Order: sequence, then C-alpha cells, then structure tokens
Amino acid sequence: MQITTVGIIGAGTMGNGIAQACAVAGVDVVMVDISDAAVQKGVATVAGSLDRLIKKEKLTAADKDAALARIRTSTRYEDLQAAQLVIEAATENYELKLKILKQADALLAPEVIVASNTSSISITKLAAATGRADRFIGMHFFNPVPMMALVEIIRGLQTSDATHDAVKTLAETLGKSPITVKNAPGFVVNRILVPMINEAFFVLAEGLATPEDIDAGMKLGCNQPIGPLALADMIGLDVCLAVMEVYLAEFGDSKYRPCPLLKEMVAAGRLGRKAGEGVYWY
Repeated sequence: MQITTVGIIGAGTMGNGIAQACAVAGVDVVMVDISDAAVQKGVATVAGSLDRLIKKEKLTAADKDAALARIRTSTRYEDLQAAQLVIEAATENYELKLKILKQADALLAPEVIVASNTSSISITKLAAATGRADRFIGMHFFNPVPMMALVEIIRGLQTSDATHDAVKTLAETLGKSPITVKNAPGFVVNRILVPMINEAFFVLAEGLATPEDIDAGMKLGCNQPIGPLALADMIGLDVCLAVMEVYLAEFGDSKYRPCPLLKEMVAAGRLGRKAGEGVYWY
C-alpha cells in the first residue's frame, strides 16, 4: 500500500509535529481535534516551526507555503476517510486512546491502517479493541518530531507484515530512521530511558548532588546531549511518572517504582517546561 494521505487525531505537540513532518515530505495530511481552536493552534505551531527553518536557511518560503497547503484541518472523524493511514496522537492515557480508536475504527474503510503514537501502552491490547487488529500498529515518534530521526515501529501480536512494511516505508519517506520492536511496556527506548530518569530523581532526592551537577555528570561522562533531569522537564514530569506507573503495573517489579520526589513534584504541579517550573524554572 502506498500512503499518500495521513490522518492525524490530535493537534497538540506530537500531532502537529507529525503533521509537519508529513507535509514537508510531500504527504497530504488531515489533522483532527475536538475544536477548531485546537486545530488552528496546531497549524499555527507548524507555521512557526517552518518559519524557524526558513531563518536557518533549511527551507524556503515557497516550501513553507506548499507544506501548509497540504494540511487540512477538521473537527470530524468522518474527514479522515481520505487517509490510507490514521495516526492517533492523543495524550498518553489508555482509556482516552481506546475511546478515540473505537470511534475512528467504526468510520474508516476496512483497508485503512491505524497507528497509535504511544510511548508505553500495549499495541496488542489496543489492536484487540479494534476491528482491524492485523492493520493496527504502533508508531512512536520522538519529540520534537520534525527534528528527531527515530521512529519506533511497534508490532502487536496481530500486526501483519504488509501493515508493518507500509508504515516503515512511510517513516522512511518522512526522512526518519525507523527501528522495529516487539510489543512490550515502554518498547525499547523508553524502557531504558525513563527508568534512568527515575533513578536521577532518586539521586536528587538523596541529596547526592545538585540538579545541575547530576545533569552535567551525565552529559560529560556519558556523552548525552541533555541531562536526565532537564530531559524530564522537557518530556513532562507527569508523563515520566505515568510511564513508570505503567511499567510497575505491567511488570510487577519493584525496580520500576516511581521515585517519591517525582510523585511529589507532579502533585505540586511542577511538571516541567510546559508548567514553567519542574526540576528547573523556565
């Protein structure tokens, strides 16, 4: 299957980032959210991102206009019917994703592939709730989507080879470097990354070093471009906590227990950059 039109459910950070990646690569997009204000905010974010690329001379004004022209917005799932692939990019919440996927599944043609952009939720479990389990797959994009090369392609137990191959080809068309992984909580990258972030909070809570020194140590000693605490602020402390809670519930292993300091900061609303304060202040 050649994918020339991608439907995206969700115009937030991940949704509009995926929309930009598709549109710049010449793929038509239908971006859907619950309100016109939400989708217009998503388009405005894309336009601002493209403007920054123009300033860096990585894009021309004509390229920007062409990309924006490829993004159609809607508040109706029915308008996703033109797509060969629909990517759900809602918040990392199983019940919300399940509700969205069931609504979309009922409206889409049988041959349409559906993907979930999730960092921790079981693709096999989501697929089983749809009427197209063999045409259901995970596409885990990384934030910021336009800049990050990696896409984790997650095969559920039911995912067909044809579905996998079509999605992998699309990811390559977008200029991404996909890796294929089996379904398991956290898949590959976040299975390693988020427990490391959680451990950094334990180190901070024990007073072993300041946040600045913890981050500097990991940057200078492990050649990481950003320290784990600053990265947690970028991801969102609430997201980090939610992922650790999924691991603990799914694996039943105490090594995945969320750090009490992480839980305390989330309870206080110190969620990171999006809240103006987390480990650091913004």
